[in-house]
Amino acid sequence: MESFDLIVIGSGPGGYVAAERAGALGKTVLLIEKEQYGGVCTNHGCIPTKSLLNSAKLYVHAKEAAQFGVQTESVSFNLADAMAWKEETIKTLRSGIEFLMKSNKVQTLFGEALVLDAHHVQVGETVYETSYLILATGSSSVVPPIPGSRLDHVLTSDGILELKEIPASLVIIGGGVIGIEFASFFSMIGTKVTVIEMMSEILPMMDAEFAKLMRRELKAVDFHLGCKVEEITAEAVLYTDAKGQKQSVQASLVLMSVGRRPNTQGLEKLGLDIERRGVVVNDRMQTNLATVYAIGDVNGRSLLAHSASRMAEVAVSNIFGSKAMHMRYHAIPWAVYGNPEAAGCGLTETEAGKLGIPVRSQTVQMRSNGRFLAEHGKKGAGLVKVICHAETSVILGIHLLGPYSSEMIWGAAALIEAELRVQDVKEIVFPHPSVSELIKDACFALDHTL
Repeated sequence: MESFDLIVIGSGPGGYVAAERAGALGKTVLLIEKEQYGGVCTNHGCIPTKSLLNSAKLYVHAKEAAQFGVQTESVSFNLADAMAWKEETIKTLRSGIEFLMKSNKVQTLFGEALVLDAHHVQVGETVYETSYLILATGSSSVVPPIPGSRLDHVLTSDGILELKEIPASLVIIGGGVIGIEFASFFSMIGTKVTVIEMMSEILPMMDAEFAKLMRRELKAVDFHLGCKVEEITAEAVLYTDAKGQKQSVQASLVLMSVGRRPNTQGLEKLGLDIERRGVVVNDRMQTNLATVYAIGDVNGRSLLAHSASRMAEVAVSNIFGSKAMHMRYHAIPWAVYGNPEAAGCGLTETEAGKLGIPVRSQTVQMRSNGRFLAEHGKKGAGLVKVICHAETSVILGIHLLGPYSSEMIWGAAALIEAELRVQDVKEIVFPHPSVSELIKDACFALDHTL
């Protein structure tokens, strides 16, 4: 029986990072993947959606280029070419993961993993032994038992990424990150898009002021909030609106985007502690079985690719490293890559209020910024909000809506993780002109002292 220091099940951004880090430490590692390198993120999620969104943004920018002195004629969007670009991107990234595995002497096995116990995993007819096991099996799209939810024109995020033609109309059930990114993409390329959301606002993790502005900026999208979908037919989606009235909207295509569930199938017999949201872990990513760790979506703690990668580092450090790490969740950034972009890190004012934390906040308009104005003009919309503790001035949250938000938010994570005060940020030199200067502007607005 072939034996390893570590077996990792799943090669998404949690699994392949765990395998790479352990391999770099000189450990013998077996990575088991049932499909292709990269998991959902690379093949069906983060990467393909960002590729398509970029194509759509270029299309919109080309149509709006005249105001910037760029004349364009006969601009059109070719879905087949955009899909081909998406596939090329995915293949390149898969090759990169394969290179990382080989560089760190990680052995990869493609097939379905059957976990026999904490130290034995079977693939096909072969059983492999391991000292430690990391579960990185990810999550799958939820399809609720709505009548008609299994019709052919009702897709999840997996299926909609393989379309051959641009749909005339699309109803998106769910106004979370996935739903809003697809709403942004399809509305930019000419599809009539409707979003039906059960909650009173889209993007529940977002600052309420920012979520409202996001909806306003997605001008081509119809939003129906506080609504419950009752049935899907071949021609329409039937729902009850916020006033209890029966309504319907026509749809040639429906996207089911109401959440994801952890892939825990087959793990129950191990004796793992599994709750509704996923495998229970401590802050070191360790399960109730001492040699078994669970990272990424399967533990349900933070369903973000970068969270999974950090969980991988924490798990490997606690298994093989020289120091014990633990997972901290208060400074994990999130981003929505639509048009406009949005991102945030730390607390919103509403969350702080629920925790009884006294806060002060300041919001500044992006159009007051030199680079934003030069590249987007007076009609462009965007906001930056900084939230700090009312008494200590320690920064507790930073929220962005507008261009480059996803590229700036790491800095917010660093400020929050380091527990910097507003006064500390005021002493940092930001490049000029840059949209990031707005973070410093908001901090100065919170504290005018020098």
